[in-house]
Formats: sequence, C-alpha cells, structure tokens
Amino acid sequence: MENENKNILEKPSADYEKTEMDLLRNAQKHTYTERFLIMTRLMKMDMMFRKAKITHKPFIEPKDI
Repeated sequence: MENENKNILEKPSADYEKTEMDLLRNAQKHTYTERFLIMTRLMKMDMMFRKAKITHKPFIEPKDI
C-alpha cells in the first residue's frame, strides 16, 4: 500500500491569498505619478473600446471560371 501512495502525485495547493497580497505590495511600490499614468492609460483604452464599432462585410466566394 505504501508504494502505491508514493507513486501518486500530489497536486500543489494554490495559495491565492499570498499571491494577492504580493501583488498588492508590489503595486504600492509605484509612485503616485506612475499610478496616475497607468490609470489614465486604462481610462483611454476603456473609452476607445466603448466607441469601437465592429463592421463586417459578408464573405462572397469567388465563382469558378
């Protein structure tokens, strides 16, 4: 029985809370100017995506000669 248990791979447990805290700590290292520039970039992208209009021309297969 013990040999069977040794062969089974254990899935690593994901530590999401630790990862989230690490991301927050790294984010706080940015200066206020960097945060402002990142936020304005995100806001500009949001406005661009909201105004985007998707157009589509139907594909017409060429006729064989």
